[in-house]
Amino acid sequence: MTTDATKPKQDVYEIITSRIIEQLEKGKIPWRQTWAESGFPCNLISKKNYRGVNIWLLLSLGYKQNYFLTFKQVKAAGGNIKQGEKASPVVFWNWPEPKETDPVGTKSKPMLRYYLVFNIEQCEDMPENLLPDSSELVTENTPLETCDLIVEQMPKRPTIKFKENRAYYHPLFDFINMPKIGSFEDSEAYYDTLFHELVHSTGHKTRLDRKEMVQQAAMGGDEYSIEELVAEIGACYLNSFCGMTLKNFSNNVAYIEGWLSKLKSDKRFIIYASGLAQKAVDFILNIAPAEQEVLQDETAHD
Repeated sequence: MTTDATKPKQDVYEIITSRIIEQLEKGKIPWRQTWAESGFPCNLISKKNYRGVNIWLLLSLGYKQNYFLTFKQVKAAGGNIKQGEKASPVVFWNWPEPKETDPVGTKSKPMLRYYLVFNIEQCEDMPENLLPDSSELVTENTPLETCDLIVEQMPKRPTIKFKENRAYYHPLFDFINMPKIGSFEDSEAYYDTLFHELVHSTGHKTRLDRKEMVQQAAMGGDEYSIEELVAEIGACYLNSFCGMTLKNFSNNVAYIEGWLSKLKSDKRFIIYASGLAQKAVDFILNIAPAEQEVLQDETAHD
């Protein structure tokens, strides 16, 4: 069993992309997972929430409780890993310290790294006081009320119009058009679509000034572009935040072939898009930078 915390010589992008491709080839959309019943993925010891691509990498494992630990954390607690269990990678950005020989003003470039974690279901002999109470996983959110609050409280929210029977974000005039809620299969489908467009709107120059949105507008749009995946993943984050589960994924399954093609040609695509989606969601939820849980190397304090 591998216990090395990080492997700098490994291609982290390829490792993560391969995991996503495997899921998509099975017809599963890993970011279309919900933590409404199993809890938000977090580290059992530090209680820090995982972010970005790590959220749905861990959600897609399908555990009943989304608490994870590193190998060292398990051993420090007096527990063990069950025979035959395999660890899962968690990625993080490592900012190297400047070298003394570097010219003054040189900016260090972050490097993508990963370490390995185990779910608590993969562990045994763990102290009872560390094991979570299953009642902690019950969400108190009322999905549609929570959805309304997210929309109402979004900073610098664009105008939402109901003039046409199609959903889109207009970047030039900065407004969202939505069909009326009654034209959707159900309320959940309405909010999923609205969240998708709200994520697009965060790319406007008055908000996050995301270059993918500007480029998409200039080119007329590409359904398989990074911007579309950012909106798709961001909407999924917001759905799960609300405790909302969609009944019908058929429209999203149609994207799988395009996503597979893009992932196989660009191994950095999925991690980059997930990071942009996380920033968009942070903006919509008005999470200040100081309040954001920045994923750090857990092994540093094991």
